[in-house]
Amino acid sequence: MSLKNCPRMEAVFAAAFVFCFVITAGVQGDSLNILQAPEYVSFQKGEWPISGEKIPDLVALTMGFSVQEDLSWPGLQSGPLFQRPRANVLVVVRGVDSLALPQSVVSYPMENPVPFTLDSVAETVHSLFAEDTPVVLQLAPSEERLYMLGKANAVFEDLPVTLQQIRARLSQDGSVLASLPLNSLSRNAEADLLFLSEVQVLHDITALLQRHRHLAKDHSPDLYSLELSGLEELSRRYGQDSPQYHDATEILASVLHKFGEDVYGLYGNSAVVEVVTVKSFEAPLTRKSRSILESKQISNPDSPYNLAYKYNFHYSVIFNIVLWLMIALALAVIVISYNLWNMDPGYDSIIYRMTNQKIRMD
Repeated sequence: MSLKNCPRMEAVFAAAFVFCFVITAGVQGDSLNILQAPEYVSFQKGEWPISGEKIPDLVALTMGFSVQEDLSWPGLQSGPLFQRPRANVLVVVRGVDSLALPQSVVSYPMENPVPFTLDSVAETVHSLFAEDTPVVLQLAPSEERLYMLGKANAVFEDLPVTLQQIRARLSQDGSVLASLPLNSLSRNAEADLLFLSEVQVLHDITALLQRHRHLAKDHSPDLYSLELSGLEELSRRYGQDSPQYHDATEILASVLHKFGEDVYGLYGNSAVVEVVTVKSFEAPLTRKSRSILESKQISNPDSPYNLAYKYNFHYSVIFNIVLWLMIALALAVIVISYNLWNMDPGYDSIIYRMTNQKIRMD
């Protein structure tokens, strides 16, 4: 090979290297970012992927709850039994596979990004700490979906939840529009307002929590689940290469960083804050079938879809208590009945003994 072809070959190899780097960066995929976590919740650094359907189990384990199936994932190690975080905050960001977060404890790739909810975790919190009325908040501003439980009804009663309420909040004093560098974002565009509304909701949540600091000192853990889809709407409206989308990702990264620090500080450095970034959710592959033994009888009157009742984790405990209590009562009845049947009235009974003594005295 002549020396004249060397520069050409070097250019080809350099182009191939750049192409491979771009492809590798492009398939980096969705991610799970741990923004804040106390020392006793041990997240190990590594590139272990986690499935989207396992996120609720991960949240439950970080709060010290048991799950139905063991999570065979090395990213989370078991911590102290009597030391658990006071709150868990999960923020799902749709429309972006990764954010340039200023600081995070650790980040993991996420595979199989199917839609998930924290309903099972919320039910566990409510059943175990029903008397303490913990704060449970699940909110998706773009879909106007809200679920509040416990003290959240009193704490977040002034929180704007509908798009109309949030947009009215943006025009009031103290909104985020006065402090955010909008740059290419517009206050009049529909997609831009949706993104800014979600940022306003994050700001209002921290403001309400600062107003009710006593909630972070109780013994019941709190649960927050937020789903943000403003970036997804911006990517549909302007594209991912647009300046609007680029400015929005920078704004959201800084806002989430501050949001995580504020919540972590309000709970006395005893809260876990996770951010899930997903480009788009994939519908789970399900096989729909109809049984020939299908009955029209509804097992659950509250549901029109012939669904069974929800399984309660205390079922096995209650079953054992009732079973052994009934066995003990049955044995007690048998023993008492046997002794009464074989009792001598003239010798064993105190009634006959008292009567016999009285007769002798007379």
